[in-house]
Amino acid sequence: MSTTAHYPALPIAAGTLARVFATLLAPVVATSKVVARTLRNRHDAKMLASLDGHMLADIGLTRSDVHDAFSTPLWEDPTTLLSERAIERRMHRAVARVSRNASTDSAFRQPATDRPARQAY
Repeated sequence: MSTTAHYPALPIAAGTLARVFATLLAPVVATSKVVARTLRNRHDAKMLASLDGHMLADIGLTRSDVHDAFSTPLWEDPTTLLSERAIERRMHRAVARVSRNASTDSAFRQPATDRPARQAY
C-alpha cells in the first residue's frame, strides 16, 4: 500500500507570488510615504511664511529662517531646518539665562570669614 499526498500547487505558487510582489512594492510604498510627508511639511512651512514677525518670534524663528528653509532643494524637508533653528535659539536663551543668573548671584555672595568656626562636640 502506497500513500502519496497530493498538494495543490496553486495556493503555494500564489503565496510565493504575493510575497515577491510585496517585496518589490515595499520600496515604492516607502518612497511615496516620504514624498507625501515632505510635501505636507512643505505646505505647513508655507503656513509659517504667512505669519508675522512677532508670531514667528514666539515660535523661536525669524523671517530669514523661513527663507532659508525654502532655499533648500525641493526633495528636502524644510521643517527640519526650522525645528533645528528653533531648538538652537531655545538652548541659547537657556544658556544665556543661566549665565546671567550666575553672574548676578555671585555679586551677592560674600565669603563666610566673619562667621565663627563650627566647633565639634
